[in-house]
Amino acid sequence: MIERVYLQALKSQRLNHVVVATDDERIKKHVESFKGNVVMTSPDHQSGTDRCAEVINKEKEKWDIIINIQGDEPFIDPEQIDLLISCFDDDDTEIATLIRKNNNKEDITNPNIVKVVKNINNKALYFSRAEIPFDKSKDGDYYFSHIGIYGYRADVLEKIADLKQTRLELAESLEQLRWLENGYSIKTAVSEHENISIDSPDDLEKVKSRI
Repeated sequence: MIERVYLQALKSQRLNHVVVATDDERIKKHVESFKGNVVMTSPDHQSGTDRCAEVINKEKEKWDIIINIQGDEPFIDPEQIDLLISCFDDDDTEIATLIRKNNNKEDITNPNIVKVVKNINNKALYFSRAEIPFDKSKDGDYYFSHIGIYGYRADVLEKIADLKQTRLELAESLEQLRWLENGYSIKTAVSEHENISIDSPDDLEKVKSRI
């Protein structure tokens, strides 16, 4: 799965460098077996964001934009990566992520699928495992699910990696709430591509059926 994600990332038109960040020797050896770039990181990180921050401090070359692609997204589309990077064509963008319109009731009530509410400028207002917004009229068409890929300006990444965990983050187990609580803005871009991340044994079975 990691090799597939890596190869998909290489197809991006806008990425200049792809590297796997891990604290597991087994993963390191696997990446080396297919000639991929890999960096060993601390086992003490709370999130992938923290791991990315360590990598940019270790790399000799300096980067303006960092893209954090989860290793459990085997169907990540290279066009999604490019869409996320395009968010930084706006100089005001600090952090960016992708979302997808989703009015499937099972998804909306599934705590493993994170929902997001955004403002009219496409900046995230809040992320939650709960059903948000609550549709009292029952005729709304405005539910968005979060796609777990992030982009950061390098200087912003270094700052947010130093932030302490917040109550909302711990309550929902969503690191992006830490950034919102500390006043950072998260720009969103809507992708029509359906991703399947591996969060449970059921997810794994879905993926096997598509391969």
